[in-house]
Amino acid sequence: MINLKIFKNSRVIVTGHTGFKGSWLTAWLKHLGAEVMGISLNPPSNPYHFKVSKIGLGIKNFKVDIRNRKKLEKKIVNFKPDFIFHLAAQSLVPISYKKPTLTWQTNVFGTLNILLSIKKLKNKCNVVIITSDKCYFNKEMKNGYKETDILGGKDPYSTSKASAELLVKSFTNSFFLNSNNNIRITTARAGNVIGGGDWANFRIIPDCVRSWSKNKKAKLRNPSATRPWQHVLEAVGGYLCLAINLKFKKNLHGQSFNFGPNISKEYSVLKLVKTMSKQWKNVSWEKAPLSTKKFYESELLRLNCNKAEKVLKWKNILEFEETIEMVTSWYRSFYYNPDNINQITKKQIKKYQTLAVERGCSWARLF
Repeated sequence: MINLKIFKNSRVIVTGHTGFKGSWLTAWLKHLGAEVMGISLNPPSNPYHFKVSKIGLGIKNFKVDIRNRKKLEKKIVNFKPDFIFHLAAQSLVPISYKKPTLTWQTNVFGTLNILLSIKKLKNKCNVVIITSDKCYFNKEMKNGYKETDILGGKDPYSTSKASAELLVKSFTNSFFLNSNNNIRITTARAGNVIGGGDWANFRIIPDCVRSWSKNKKAKLRNPSATRPWQHVLEAVGGYLCLAINLKFKKNLHGQSFNFGPNISKEYSVLKLVKTMSKQWKNVSWEKAPLSTKKFYESELLRLNCNKAEKVLKWKNILEFEETIEMVTSWYRSFYYNPDNINQITKKQIKKYQTLAVERGCSWARLF
């Protein structure tokens, strides 16, 4: 049976391990007994999940800019990883308008440096490159985007992620098509990820909890916008599931997979905030003035995840209310009992893994 036991004692590299999704992935890999090496710069927010949950304990930590190919290549080749999860990126749309060069250099040329580095590996390695749901050219369609749909973007961030996808496809076809090759590569696309420990600017939940922790009103830029919200552990679980399958199924090499909830399970920003408010006393919000919205935001962006469910046997397992409860309880614990937050992170990982097994995800089994 293909399951999470495969990560025990495996050598795993996570780039962007100090970021929001990267830190949850690293924490889960530690729980699974993996030997983890993290490659990252410090995240732009303070506080940040990696630090407050003490995820750096027991792993190899390296502060390396992925735009520096020589340093990156040396770390990767010397470590001889069994798995690589590439998450390091400039991940914010508003910042991409202010710093388009940085965004393109990090998201495209940084990914190229990863590919050039793994080309030097002599050992077998399974590589999952995480891009974004925003890599699709968004026409505000009601049907979810499939992995075969056209890529593109209306902002520097989205276009950089679409470009990274094209880069990976080109590089795989050019250098890793040999069936005897040690390297297998896939890309993963997910979005609308929420969870404890995200303090990035211009994101709805961090904006709310920052305001509420100071007894201020949260400002909602686009309360009517709907999103298929998913907990960070749903997306990270998808990455783990994909890596496991990639190791045993060589036909997945070069493919891409979407990870998200059923497109029928969408909720507005206002519904999200109202649901959070049931678990956070005496909170309020208001619509932000139109003048404060200085960048393009899509009203609708959906992914069709049938391929992941059919091929990988992966699916989202949390209901909306369960997701919001986990998110809200994490932040509430941080603001009222911060010394215990590392235990909250561990408990949520264990809880999610247990629920995944109970709800039919065979890949989530340890034994």
